[in-house]
Amino acid sequence: MRHFGHLAPDIRKKLFHQEPVEFTAGSPARLLAVALGATLYSPATRPRLADDVVKQAGCGVVSMVLCLEDSIGDADVEAGEENLVRQFALLDAAAAEGAALPLLFVRVRTPDQIPDLARRMGPAVRRLSGFVIPKFTEERGTAFLTALAAAEAECGQRLYAMPVLESPQLLHLETRGETLRGVARIVGAHRDRVLALRLGVTDFCSAYGLRRAPDMTAYDVQIVASVIADVVNVLGRADGTGFTVTGPVWEYFRLHERMFKPQLRQSPFLGRAEELRTALIEHDMDGLLREIELDRANGLQGKTCIHPSHVAPVHALSVVSHEEFSDAADILRPERGDGGVLRSAYTNKMNEVKPHRAWAERTLLRAEVFGVAREGIGFVELLAASLPHT
Repeated sequence: MRHFGHLAPDIRKKLFHQEPVEFTAGSPARLLAVALGATLYSPATRPRLADDVVKQAGCGVVSMVLCLEDSIGDADVEAGEENLVRQFALLDAAAAEGAALPLLFVRVRTPDQIPDLARRMGPAVRRLSGFVIPKFTEERGTAFLTALAAAEAECGQRLYAMPVLESPQLLHLETRGETLRGVARIVGAHRDRVLALRLGVTDFCSAYGLRRAPDMTAYDVQIVASVIADVVNVLGRADGTGFTVTGPVWEYFRLHERMFKPQLRQSPFLGRAEELRTALIEHDMDGLLREIELDRANGLQGKTCIHPSHVAPVHALSVVSHEEFSDAADILRPERGDGGVLRSAYTNKMNEVKPHRAWAERTLLRAEVFGVAREGIGFVELLAASLPHT
């Protein structure tokens, strides 16, 4: 797998100063956590789920969650489990014939589903990267992580956990502090098994009967913004104790697969910036784009997505700009080890070596995964190149 690997080599060469690296499900967890990018959710009941997974991988998706929880009805859980087992057998066969697959996770409801599904998948479990744990707290999480360890031992396959932070105890002010401390204790004790922490902002809003409009971001809903800030404060620190925390879901998808005018999609990806910007605004993309930028500004990586049209914007905005890369590389030069202040190569800012070191390290990790854009290449060009052409 590699981000933007679905693009032709000559297109990547035009876009990137440094191309994204290739990675596999067995790559180091620190890299995989950032590489998740736009994680696309899909109900586990879809009858052609295997075909959908292969198709999305061919369009640039590198991580998917197949959901047995809130995306399906209570009466459909058993059918969803049976469908997952069938579809993983099909995915295993497709991969054996050379089909590319994304990192695949299953979102479960109960701890016992974890070893049960891993067992029922048989050899096809090798296509599974782990499980998403809903409504995660210290009390609930213990049983899930114990079940995950048992499943991993039985199948001999590394299986990661991605806890979802969405419980009312985390939202309510009187219980938030202790809930966060409890989550920190349990994920710290299982650090080698926890790949990333996900935020369930829809559940946060639900507790107060709220729903953000398409022209607003999660950060405009102050009660949600306060939870995100506290989660990053406790669980997203850059001192070696933190975890990758992913951005909240964007709920709106008036966009559809053919969301831009045909003449734009058939055009060269360079030189059409204004037309693409207009198309983005016309299709209610402004809120999503602002939220992605605010995610990164607030310490979050990647994003939960419920529609394929959201994936390309998330990935395009994850590419490191040439200016960011230049600053980060300068800060981390060995000769800068004693600290100090230096003028940026772009001569528009001062880089302080010690205060900016953690930012530089995170930036170069993102550059490894998503690449570094060439000078003059920005989000619009990256997005235009990523769109499927007809």
